[in-house]
Amino acid sequence: MGDTRLFTKEGAPSPDRNSWNDRLNKGTGATPSSGHFQVLKHNIHRKLLDKLDLQSIASLSKPVLSNEIRKVVESLLVEETTPLSLMEREKLVNEVLDEVLGLGPLEPLLKDGTISDILVNTHKKVYIERRGKLEATDVVFKDDAHLLQIIDKIVSAVGRRIDESSPMVDARLPDGSRVNAIIPPLALDGPIVSIRRFGSTPLTADDMLNNNTLTPAMLELLKGIVKARLNVIISGGTGSGKTTLLNCLSSYIPEDERIVTIEDAAELQLKQEHIVRLETRPPNIEGKGAVRQRQLVINALRMRPDRIVVGEVRGEEALDMLQAMNTGHDGSLTTIHANTPRDALSRMETMISMANLNLPDKAMRQQIASAVDVVIQASRLSDGTRKIMSISEVVGMEGDVVTMQDIFVFERVGIGEKGKVLGRFRPTGIRPKFAERLKYAGIHLPASMFDNVTEYKR
Repeated sequence: MGDTRLFTKEGAPSPDRNSWNDRLNKGTGATPSSGHFQVLKHNIHRKLLDKLDLQSIASLSKPVLSNEIRKVVESLLVEETTPLSLMEREKLVNEVLDEVLGLGPLEPLLKDGTISDILVNTHKKVYIERRGKLEATDVVFKDDAHLLQIIDKIVSAVGRRIDESSPMVDARLPDGSRVNAIIPPLALDGPIVSIRRFGSTPLTADDMLNNNTLTPAMLELLKGIVKARLNVIISGGTGSGKTTLLNCLSSYIPEDERIVTIEDAAELQLKQEHIVRLETRPPNIEGKGAVRQRQLVINALRMRPDRIVVGEVRGEEALDMLQAMNTGHDGSLTTIHANTPRDALSRMETMISMANLNLPDKAMRQQIASAVDVVIQASRLSDGTRKIMSISEVVGMEGDVVTMQDIFVFERVGIGEKGKVLGRFRPTGIRPKFAERLKYAGIHLPASMFDNVTEYKR
């Protein structure tokens, strides 16, 4: 198992551990600069690829392969004349392993669970978001070609491509993290990558309570809303936690229901057993073969779903989703980009018009008012924290206007130390009209839930 001949081509040197240790212990001479370190790593990586027998390594498990590659990299380093300290050599070995088995310089960032976003602004600069705040890192790529290799590795793993004829792509990592890449000629300064992280274990309701995203009373209400099969839209801006909240709410869907999820890039992490996951497909190199969300929504109606969960509505599929909500597919969940609940309904109206059915405004609003029961507004505040700003009920129509009423709201009262937002969650005192539907579903919420004021404490 430890024989490097399993995957090195004939004539590849076997590592001499004594020579390796001797070279480590010398540790003399000037250490290489960052540029020279990148060149050295590139050279070692190239020599390693020259020696690898790709057919042999396919049969090895990742731990065994990692161990054997490490031995060969160490033997290649013995041949190098550039003086390196023990720490530098270990760093170089690990980075070469990341290049071969992972995503190169991005690997350490992907292993850090505190990072929520990774933003690569060309090969020279990488930023991260941690706890809602952007930070610069010292991570760099050798050049644009190196970054393009990593991008190609990501997109090819999910059957997509990126090149000059198709310079934009949405993809995902094995853990569900969403990736967007855009390259020249559209990106003027070089390839750009944006990674929205999703941990292997999504945030739970308890995590959201601990983070002061909502209150226990709000959570109980949302839990009842999902179990009673009300149709829910989660509204919010980019990075406001819409998908995280959708994952959390979906956990309250009963295990005996059939769920169909529809997404542009699969990122939902539902835990139920009976799930059918659908994903759109971009056009091929001839510009044909694209499968849009609207087609998947229409197809999902033929799959006997109990619940339809759309990752995000952003086009004409909104009409078909609303019709599904109105024709027996209660309990559907989706997200939408909007800054307020009222804006969410306005955007929904705009999306319906994209279907080119020339529906009058009143007819579109009637579709929305009869289909949507609850709009949950999520937001990322100026201090980086995420909050549920309101839980609003869609009541119906008054004339040509869709009427809504807030059940819970978050009120900001000022800015505290270090720029932290101060405020409180407050029930408006209005008992929702859907309370009867909750009661019929066997969900009994105390009337006091809608009266008490919950202070938000830092």
